[in-house]
Amino acid sequence: MIRVLLADDQALVRSGLRALLESEADIEVVGDAGDGESAVAMTRAFAPDVVLMDIRMPRLDGLLATAQIAADSSLGDVHVLILTTFESDEYVFEALRAGASGFLLKDAEPLELINAVRVVACGEALLAPSVTRRLIEAFVAGPASQQRRPAMLEALTERERELMALAGLGLSNEQIAQRLTISPATVKTHVSRAMQKLGARDRAQLVVIAYQSGLVMAEPR
Repeated sequence: MIRVLLADDQALVRSGLRALLESEADIEVVGDAGDGESAVAMTRAFAPDVVLMDIRMPRLDGLLATAQIAADSSLGDVHVLILTTFESDEYVFEALRAGASGFLLKDAEPLELINAVRVVACGEALLAPSVTRRLIEAFVAGPASQQRRPAMLEALTERERELMALAGLGLSNEQIAQRLTISPATVKTHVSRAMQKLGARDRAQLVVIAYQSGLVMAEPR
């Protein structure tokens, strides 16, 4: 069962999300918060698998709330999915910096949202389809990102580097498994080990590190 916490300042939005998610047999909504401070407190109280987090909220915005959740070592298994009406690069960058595992627009189709919750709950990174890889490329090239040295990858095995590069291209475990003719379980094991060795909190951070380290290069425009 995937346990979800809703954080949005609009009660109508929270009610709609609850109705949608609870129609799925494998998803349970454990609570909902109307502001960022409550979202952080309820996350600490319930330790959900996924927090659906709005950006613009009173008392504490969703990005700061996400950063507090990501910084709490006791909440290492909690994944934040940013759900917003704003598609600007700035919000995506800030969400990644804050430690979000995914970013989805509120105009997404219901099935997209349900799938996004399942994907993020499994530790995969997720960006809205319209938010392309150029955003991560620009993020890691910006002044707010300290470039990591390729030497950081020396702790990884050749196979782990190979799978990390494919993850950096946005491929899921299943897609990587098909490409390399190995099982998804094997992919998950190698990716998990790479995350552990590099101190990546989740798949989204692993993707960013793949760019920062030069393992995945930005495509020419």
